This record gives sequence, structure tokens and C-alpha cells, in this order.
Amino acid sequence: MNDLIIGRYITQPGGYKAFIPHHFPPKEYLELSDRIIRKHTEAIRLLGKLDGITELLPDKNLFLRMFIRKDASSSSQIEGTNASLADSVESENVEPGNDLPQDVDDILHYINALDYGIERMPGFVFNMRFVRELHERLMLGARSTQLSYPGEFRTSQNWISGTSPANAKFVPPPIPEMKEALSDLEKFINADDSYLPLVKAALIHAQFETIHPFNDGNGRTGRMLITMFLWDKKLLEMPILYLSTFFKKHQSYYYERLNGYHNGEICEWVEFFLDGVIETANSAIKTCAAITKLREQDMMKIQQLNRVASEASMKILLGLYKMPIVGIGDIKKWTKYTDKGSYNAIDRMEKLGILSPMKKGDNVYAQKWIYSNYWNLFDNEMETWPLPSSTRVNHR
Repeated sequence: MNDLIIGRYITQPGGYKAFIPHHFPPKEYLELSDRIIRKHTEAIRLLGKLDGITELLPDKNLFLRMFIRKDASSSSQIEGTNASLADSVESENVEPGNDLPQDVDDILHYINALDYGIERMPGFVFNMRFVRELHERLMLGARSTQLSYPGEFRTSQNWISGTSPANAKFVPPPIPEMKEALSDLEKFINADDSYLPLVKAALIHAQFETIHPFNDGNGRTGRMLITMFLWDKKLLEMPILYLSTFFKKHQSYYYERLNGYHNGEICEWVEFFLDGVIETANSAIKTCAAITKLREQDMMKIQQLNRVASEASMKILLGLYKMPIVGIGDIKKWTKYTDKGSYNAIDRMEKLGILSPMKKGDNVYAQKWIYSNYWNLFDNEMETWPLPSSTRVNHR
């Protein structure tokens, strides 16, 4: 394969070369190796297995929240955000833009955009309007490296790396060609064709990044499109597969493969993408199985308490699945207890080995506790918290 399959570099009036995509998808047959076919088969098998195990999860939306947060953290970190998953969870009760550290605000905007996409997608046509709406949620009021024009495709030339198109690493298509390429991509997304579904997902992401239709936020928007496409095409019953952690883990190679895609190395990109689906699906399967096991263990501990303590502790446990880092205010809200009663409930959960102290603050409302056994299932590539020191049951 050569660069004529995807497009070619054409000198512009300003003297720089911009990449002009050919009509998409390529007319040439995409010859997939036996190895890629086998990987696609394995990836589809794992997606089916993931669907099966997520069906066993109670309160699915509570657990989905943590997968979304993890993707938001990883995807934002690819773009240079330094905030961690813990930072975003602790700040999620604060409205985006309200005196939050900018890095944390980036992640919260990403979560907001994903939430919007998941709510909007069922029964909605997957078109460029939807893509612009995702971008608007991602960028409206958020930090940007330049004027981001939330929800609007760019009206001027952009570039990747460098100080100008003349010394840039890559120059996406000018506006007229960008519009034509976006129209082709929209048709491709919705076409009933013979492309293998995960190969199609890989091409959609790479082609979107090649077009680079926004002034800012292209990478994050493009990564959201992967999960949205897989969910829209019923490859996932729940939008629970997110590849950003895999891309962050192999960030340099991720960029290398996307750059290679521009130059006709399509199969190399597709294979890398399939590796990501396989690794991420395997990880999600193990996480879901571990969640089910942990839930059973912790519910058994709680059931040994007296009725009043058991009812309150169960409310806390359910809350922890969605918000595994908590303060006294969260416990009061969930249990309707006073400060004293909430501290007793926290103490009880510590003795059960469910909660452990995370950090102290200048006042009681700054103190935090973490459901570390649960947290570590999601944060194994990032910071890991010590397990609770005690697991004995206290019958209060």
C-alpha cells in the first residue's frame, strides 16, 4: 500500500504541503493478512464475552461510571493533562469551570461529553451534527491551546506540531477538502458495507484524526467516537469498552501508527487498533469478574451486622460503587445520619475492610476515605492505594 490509497500531499499557495484525502473509503481493496483476520476474530469473541459478563453486573450504570472516568483521565492525559483519576473523582461534585484546577476541569468536561453521547446515541443518527455536539460538550468553557470554537468545524488551516504549517509535522486538509472528507466519513460510518466492524472502527478513528476538523480537541473527540460507533453498531450492549488507557500506555507508538496511516500503512494501524481492543476487552472482563466477586464478599460482611447498621452500610456500599472516594458529607447524604452517626458508619466500614483513610484535612469535611479494593480494580495502571488494614466484622 502507498500514500495514494488514503491521499496525497499537495503544495498550497503558502508554500507548505497539506494532506488531501482521496475519496473515502479507498477504492482499492484493503488486503488483510491472516494475522489481522485472526486478531479480529479474537477481538469480536472477547467483546461477546465482555457483553456476557456485564449482563451479570447488578446496578450496571454505577459501575459504568468508573469505566467512563478512567477513559476520561487517560484520554485527557494523552493531550498533556496531569490530573489523575483520583483528582477527577474528588472534584466531580463540583460544576466544571468553578475554580477547579484546569487539568481536573479538562477531565470533567470529557466525562460530561461522554455522558451526553451515551444519553443521546440510542435511536440517534450517527452524523457530523452528533460529532459537533460531542465537541461542544467537550470544549465549551474548557481550557484550550487556542480558540476552540466549541461545536464548530474549523474555518482556517490548522497543523500538528511546529510553529506554522511550513515546519509542521503534519498539515491536515484545507477547508474545502476537509468538508468533502467529512462528508465521505459520515457516509462511511452509516454505510451498510462488507468491512469487518472493528476494522471499520479503526479506519473511522484514523480518518477523523487525519481530517482534524476542529481547532482543538480532535484527539479526545476522535477517541470518543470509537466507543460510540461500537455501541451504535450493537457490538457492545453497554458502552463499556474504552481504548484511551491502551493508547496512553503506548502513546508514542499510537502517534507513530496514526502518522503511518497517512502514509498508507493502513494494515499496521488496524493491527495496532485490534491489539488495543483485545487488551482492553480482556482487562474489562477481568475487572467485571472481580467487581462481582468483591461485591459478594462485601455484601456478606454487611449482612452480618445488625439490621439498622446493615441497612445504612448497604446504602454506603451502593454509593461507593459510583463514588469510591468519599467525605463525611457524602456519607451524611446517603444515610441521612448526623455527623456523629456518619463517623460511626465510616468507622464500621473501616473495620469491615471496605473503607480506608485516604487523606486528612484541616477540618472534618476535608477528610477523605477510599474504597480501595474497588478503586484498585480500575486504577491499576495509575496510582494504587493500600488495602484496608483490617477486615474483621464489627457487630454494631
